[in-house]
Amino acid sequence: MKYETIIAGFGGQGVLSMGKILAYSGLMENKEVSWFPSYGPEQRGGTANVTVIISDDGISSPILNTYDIAIILNQPSLLKFEAMVKPGGILIYDDYGISKPPTRTDIDIYHIDAMNVAVADGNEKAFNMIVLGGMLKICPMVSLESVMLGLKKSLPERHHKLLPMNEKAIMKGMQIIKKA
Repeated sequence: MKYETIIAGFGGQGVLSMGKILAYSGLMENKEVSWFPSYGPEQRGGTANVTVIISDDGISSPILNTYDIAIILNQPSLLKFEAMVKPGGILIYDDYGISKPPTRTDIDIYHIDAMNVAVADGNEKAFNMIVLGGMLKICPMVSLESVMLGLKKSLPERHHKLLPMNEKAIMKGMQIIKKA
């Protein structure tokens, strides 16, 4: 088993955090893991992406040209990464930041309305956890238990009180993701 994933969007959407939690989750399951972030100097509003590889076997390189799974959260990232999803792969997107949806027919495309749900729930900061939950529903590469352990490891202890809210957001994402 090997999952090569790209998560891409604007800075401030929790792209890098989502990747870090996914990577920690793989470590919790004794998998081989690579976490390779890429972002501009802007903290919020600039583009950011992270490549996460989770594998049963060794990982030869963290640099990829194609991906099994792409989570796309803005139009520039869709333009850049849609073509890089392997035929038969998975593309997940939230159309909040996307004006022209994906068009490929040789991949499985899923839509998740994470931003609107996060706003309706009054918790925009849980947006990335809703998206992560949707991805785990489609491709359960790690268990929810491992994700919660990874989340606990990545959050400062003063924020551990937010773990139940994040778990609820992950579960919400699992419920709302739909095939496009």
